[in-house]
Amino acid sequence: MPFAATAFRHELDGAPRQERDDSEPGAVMELLERSTSSLDTIAGHAERICSVAEGATPPPGMEGVSSSWQRSAKKYGLDPLDSKAPRILTPAELKPFREPLDKLVFCAQEEIDQLYKVVREAGYTVLFCDSSGVAIAHRGDDARASEFEFWGTWLGGMWSEEVEGTNGIGTCIAEERPVTVHRSQHFRSRHINLSCSGAPVFGVDGQLIAVLDVSAIDPELSERAHALTGALTLRSARAIEERYFREQFRREWVVALPPPEGDASGLLLAIDGNQRIVGANRVARTSLMLDDRGLRAGTSLWSIFERDVDLFRRQDRTDFSARLVIAGSNESRPALVTPPDHLVTASSSQTNRNLHTRPRSIDVSTAPPAPQACGGLSPGAMRRVREYVEAHFGESIDLLVLAEVAGLSVHHFARQFKQSAGVTPHLYLTQKRVERAREMLVQTDLSLAEIAFAVGFCDQGHLARHFRDMLGTTPREFRWSQR
Repeated sequence: MPFAATAFRHELDGAPRQERDDSEPGAVMELLERSTSSLDTIAGHAERICSVAEGATPPPGMEGVSSSWQRSAKKYGLDPLDSKAPRILTPAELKPFREPLDKLVFCAQEEIDQLYKVVREAGYTVLFCDSSGVAIAHRGDDARASEFEFWGTWLGGMWSEEVEGTNGIGTCIAEERPVTVHRSQHFRSRHINLSCSGAPVFGVDGQLIAVLDVSAIDPELSERAHALTGALTLRSARAIEERYFREQFRREWVVALPPPEGDASGLLLAIDGNQRIVGANRVARTSLMLDDRGLRAGTSLWSIFERDVDLFRRQDRTDFSARLVIAGSNESRPALVTPPDHLVTASSSQTNRNLHTRPRSIDVSTAPPAPQACGGLSPGAMRRVREYVEAHFGESIDLLVLAEVAGLSVHHFARQFKQSAGVTPHLYLTQKRVERAREMLVQTDLSLAEIAFAVGFCDQGHLARHFRDMLGTTPREFRWSQR
């Protein structure tokens, strides 16, 4: 059904509702009248949603949820005045949602418990939901179980955006990012006093597998106070991800690297005995351009970092710090390396296993200094060249320009660059253009010809030739494999 303001006004002018559900004690609309002052509040909320759904500028504070409002109204055809309570699955109905994630729930329970200890006094429940928005685990005050069930914030609650509109769980799933939805930022008027913060949990394949959420029904809760729970929830979700990754790869070497600037998660790599990357978390896949095909093919760690095979010959039984030098540069990254847990068996102490898979923080100050490269460009010159290449992909870049950026003669630059990067400037530029094209094939719907032009190749055939030479497949085949 089309989403229109007239439908809202019809409701508010006294027209009978066809889907009103007053079977719950007290009736939902009576509760809403008492807790949100009056029906005028509900009317204003519905009209704001209608306006934004029709393309108006979102009111202040609603910018972050405006896209979700539009999806809820236009794509799902939801009514913000619908008073039906969220559905709570029975234990039998919940079982097929819960069983496939039993191992994840087991790994997550310590982090869920710790998070609940922090937020319980403020009246929050903690929900751990699958990728469809069903709460498969929870923590909450049993004395308030009937109240939480009434509002849907309990075990078995169904919180997909398609069913409930904008909310911390469903919108987190739809947008695959941390989402805090406070009171009137929700789509449905029934949820106007609900505050929730959802954080995505990504699996070892980089795909979203769960959402960790904290929710409270409190008309007095300030947005500033609730915002604090968003940071706590995100931190706990990242810890769950790391625990699950380390559990899945506990028999491999695990290398942890600091997060990219602005990212909340660090990079996690699982390395086998031949120094091949056999696992990478979502951040590592994005930052290092790794995918399942490359991992199955046996991508070497030394294709990304300078070879240091002694690193994996150490006899340490516990974590140790190291520095990894980025291949073809003088730059390095601190790393925390965890040896395989060879002693873990099915009968091993669970305490020891939990210790091995616990989340770590990387203490950069304990990492040894970076090895100094002999000869080649200075770190500053190399950085300027890389930055220039990144900023001018779509332009013609010749050797003279890069030499000027580095502040050297053409002859001296070419020789020093190859010594630093291991390849000629021309091959380096081609590699970077292919890497950017690879990103665009996944992240955009541009045609192959448009992508070729955008990254600096003269035509689609030029791109295809270099793409196949470097990655072993054509751009078209690569894009199809990512669908």
